[in-house]
Amino acid sequence: MFASKLGIVLATAGSAVGLGNIWRFPYETGQNGGAAFLIIYLVFLFLLGLPAMLCEFVVGRNAQRNATQAYGGWPWKFVGYMGVFTGFIIMGFYSVVAGWTLQYVFASVAGHLMGDPQYIQLYFDSFTNNPVKPVMWTVVFLLITHYVIVRGVQSGIEKASKFMMPVLFVLLLVLVVCSLMLPCSWKGVEFLFYPDFSKVTSATLFDALGQTFFTLSTGMACLATYASYFGRNVNLARSGIQIAVIDTLVALLSGLIIFPAAFSVGVQPDSGSSLIFITLPNVFQQAFMFMPFLGYVISIIFYVLLVLAALTSIISMHETPTAFVSEEFRLGRKTGARIVTLLAMITGALCSLSLGPVPQLQLFGYSLFGFFDFLSANVLLTLGGFLTSVYVGWVMPHQTVRNQMTNWGTLSPRFFPLFVFAAKYVCPIGMLCIFLHQFGVI
Repeated sequence: MFASKLGIVLATAGSAVGLGNIWRFPYETGQNGGAAFLIIYLVFLFLLGLPAMLCEFVVGRNAQRNATQAYGGWPWKFVGYMGVFTGFIIMGFYSVVAGWTLQYVFASVAGHLMGDPQYIQLYFDSFTNNPVKPVMWTVVFLLITHYVIVRGVQSGIEKASKFMMPVLFVLLLVLVVCSLMLPCSWKGVEFLFYPDFSKVTSATLFDALGQTFFTLSTGMACLATYASYFGRNVNLARSGIQIAVIDTLVALLSGLIIFPAAFSVGVQPDSGSSLIFITLPNVFQQAFMFMPFLGYVISIIFYVLLVLAALTSIISMHETPTAFVSEEFRLGRKTGARIVTLLAMITGALCSLSLGPVPQLQLFGYSLFGFFDFLSANVLLTLGGFLTSVYVGWVMPHQTVRNQMTNWGTLSPRFFPLFVFAAKYVCPIGMLCIFLHQFGVI
């Protein structure tokens, strides 16, 4: 069990807060017109994302077991297996990108990210095509994660979250202040908070909907696994709201770092997935040209921030298969963690090599990295969230769901009918729309 309510909120928020907030949210916002996307995202977050999160909480705390046991017998047990598999393959390619953040911390400290935009592009391409360095950093990142996991829920996950999450917020605030001090930074603030609905299309709606479920880590059993460590006195609804607010706050602060800095030097905010590894090093150099040392320090702080964000997420991805292996095969926690870490290292190494050094590592025309990314983001996450919502809304006994949401009648049931409606209709329909949209059906 988690030892404290603060530990629950910080650990579970850490699962949600990751590169999706600091990397994916800014470039999705940049590509979809700024504040208009933000408003739509916030609506979806609280109408769809929060109920989906609470569904996983209900499943996890009710079972007090690993994800494969949480959904009862067949065929619903398949949802748990799919969640464990999804979390594992995401950890496989996510650890590669997490390893890049460690390399960029080292490169920032050593001053290797100083140069013109072409040099920064060549630096990134050279690094990702190196057969050794990316694999090495992937392994290092997984070893750090392993150290936290083997120490258990209270001494490992909770203790690490209580340290990393406050540090993450302090670093975010420092970077926001520095970014807002730049000339013309206000244009970036306006872009983030002044809506232009003329740029909203159907694609904007689906991008916002997809970001909602991606950022909250729904659909891969992480939240259900963490909820299995919740005590009976934990208010699921309140905890869910607190986590959603923290997750959104991190995303907004990330926008207040990136957009003011980008507008200050005349860089477009829609640079896409290359934003943090190719565009931003150049932005930091140009923005703080009048004080090169400050630009140097800001670059280091930013990539340390990325490392912390990646680590808080990957810990939860590791915990899900670790709980499965140790419980299902009746192994000790340390043995289960070692097995998962070793398999993740192999998967991460193959994903890293598929990006350049060994292009033959392909599946269905994608690099192994790209295939795992596509399979998880476009199929498994959405399908897992959809099935979990259906399970809670239509399969679990109504009284069981009510007991979990009201802490066995000790909390007000005022919003319970609204949650049930969302679990039965709103979440499944929303996720089904995302799923059909990914394959061009709608």
